[in-house]
Amino acid sequence: MNEVNAAMNTGPDPFLIYPDERFQAVAEPASVTPDLLAVGQDLLSAARSANAYGLAAVHIGVVAPVVVISLGDPATRDYRVLYNPRIVRTSGDSALGKEGSVSMPGVEVDIARPERVHIAFENETGAPTELELTGFPARVAQHEIDQVNGVYFLTRLSRLKREAAIKRFAKRARRMG
Repeated sequence: MNEVNAAMNTGPDPFLIYPDERFQAVAEPASVTPDLLAVGQDLLSAARSANAYGLAAVHIGVVAPVVVISLGDPATRDYRVLYNPRIVRTSGDSALGKEGSVSMPGVEVDIARPERVHIAFENETGAPTELELTGFPARVAQHEIDQVNGVYFLTRLSRLKREAAIKRFAKRARRMG
């Protein structure tokens, strides 16, 4: 366990802590089976427990094509579990917005993302479904689908900003440890 993980692992935590090689793993598409549904339910429970806007299965240690996103107003949570999610297209202007991760508590950075996204996924019965999202839910969906594809949110930053965020996290971890 590296220094950051050791410092942040102060008790039972259901979430992987950055850095972990699984954050770079691509979750391959999979049939919606009872096992995948169980991952979805575990992920939904973890999202509710953390009051997260969204989570990818890797955050609970499982490299699987499952995300939970909140579709409503950021002040409330209207969770949907998406299996095999993918971005079909994005549109609209790119906007900066704060993003963070349960795997890097206390760190938020500005990330530029398109304001609209059209996503496709399978629901709990395996039926193909599509949604058009705008604003904050679009940002959350893009963030979590990136993670399913092995793209950790910090990789969307310049090297300098990424290194600064990692240093802030390590410093915070040392203070907590």
